Amino acid sequence: MGGGMQQALLVVDVQPAFAVPPAIVEEIAALARSMHSIATVEQHDETITPFARQLGWRPPAAEACLISTDRSFVKHGYLLPPAAIEHLRALAVDRVLVCGVQADTCVLAAGFALFDAGLSPTLLAWLTTGS
Repeated sequence: MGGGMQQALLVVDVQPAFAVPPAIVEEIAALARSMHSIATVEQHDETITPFARQLGWRPPAAEACLISTDRSFVKHGYLLPPAAIEHLRALAVDRVLVCGVQADTCVLAAGFALFDAGLSPTLLAWLTTGS
């Protein structure tokens, strides 16, 4: 095997419901083509995460990521799905680059989950946005 750090990209909730700036979508897409990449997509299920009851807001029940990635994981709420963490662990990467939507909630939650799992997250602030 060659030297160099093994990295993967985690794209958090870059989906139509969140009106992601096109320039950010293009830059994330280019980066995703250069390494192993996974995405999360928020799909609403009120029985799992009561967004409507608590926030008066309802994300779509079915959407796809705006970025073509190697794998995609559906999530309900703020947390990174356990299957996504296990997938990244199986890749044995040195670092996970994190970008996407909801900088102070979902992206932050993903970073903490990766940190707790020992996966060395690095936030790509210029490819992250609020909503």
